[in-house]
Amino acid sequence: MVAPAFINPARAASRGAPEFNSTVWAIAFRGNTVYAGGSFTSVKSHGRTYVRKRLVAFDARTGAVLPWNPVAKGTVRALAVAGGSLYAGGDFTEINGLRRSKLARFDSSGKLSRWAPRVSGGVTSLAIGQGRVYAAGQFSSVDGARRGNIVAFRHASGALDRGFRTAADTRVRALAVTRTRLYLGGDFHKVNGTVARRLAAVSTGDGRLIKAFRPVAPATVMDLAVSPSGLSTATGGPGGRAVGYTPAGRVRWTHLFDGDVHTLAVLGRTTYVGGHFDRACKSTSTISQRGCKAGYASRVKLAALDDRGRLTGWNPRANGAIGVQALSADPAHRWVAAGGAFTAIGGSSRERFALFGG
Repeated sequence: MVAPAFINPARAASRGAPEFNSTVWAIAFRGNTVYAGGSFTSVKSHGRTYVRKRLVAFDARTGAVLPWNPVAKGTVRALAVAGGSLYAGGDFTEINGLRRSKLARFDSSGKLSRWAPRVSGGVTSLAIGQGRVYAAGQFSSVDGARRGNIVAFRHASGALDRGFRTAADTRVRALAVTRTRLYLGGDFHKVNGTVARRLAAVSTGDGRLIKAFRPVAPATVMDLAVSPSGLSTATGGPGGRAVGYTPAGRVRWTHLFDGDVHTLAVLGRTTYVGGHFDRACKSTSTISQRGCKAGYASRVKLAALDDRGRLTGWNPRANGAIGVQALSADPAHRWVAAGGAFTAIGGSSRERFALFGG
């Protein structure tokens, strides 16, 4: 087992990461820069407060807020980096006073690009792979073309990929991409007209449903992450669960929590878990188990699981009723970032963002 990368909360606080005045919903890394998106309108760093309306960039090593200062009119819920581009998705209608309907792209200098697709509803997830930018959420059309809650664009040109024609019957909350598969998670019950409850895989090229992947998700899938061993999901429902699946959709492991699991990030063979739970089952179970016979261990809003779904000793202890809404991992630096509505980690002030690792 690869040991999880973490530092204790005191060292996390001393890193000087910025603090936010409202929820952080999305995090992305590029080199030493961290991008964050959310509903916040100001950010505090090293005793100074900066106006940053729902988007910010800062130095991961020092916590210094960078000059980049776009203004989003509406919440940013998803971020993704591809080469020199940063993509943002959410509920916003304008960026820097220019119309940007739920999607926007910034170039390597941080300048807002001319890319401006028109999306009929909100975007909650982004994924990038195989020369495409995939966006999902709850919408029925993009640029006037009918699209059922998921769409693909060509990364190089920004053009709508008209050959990718996946459609889900209701909200897609999460995406994860591999070389040949795009995994979808959410509230849906059908994909491309075929029964696929809450979790499915489609071809990265044309969007056709991959029928060899036949999982049975126990509840709404809120997030997805790909590890060397397969797919992991974050779910709500009765209690919360993190579930590991094989490429065929068979359950590898299930870990129970006493509240919804909202978000996942994979670093090496460790899966980091965030949500609004306070306890995690001491044992890994099967998907049919409703209770936790081994009893629970305290894991407040954050936990980590090994490659077999077993609870590790990582226990930074976030707070708040809502807790952690976003996790992101940077393999190059072995960093894990957490965002959400919490205000403390391990009893130390940590307003809605924390960075672990290094």
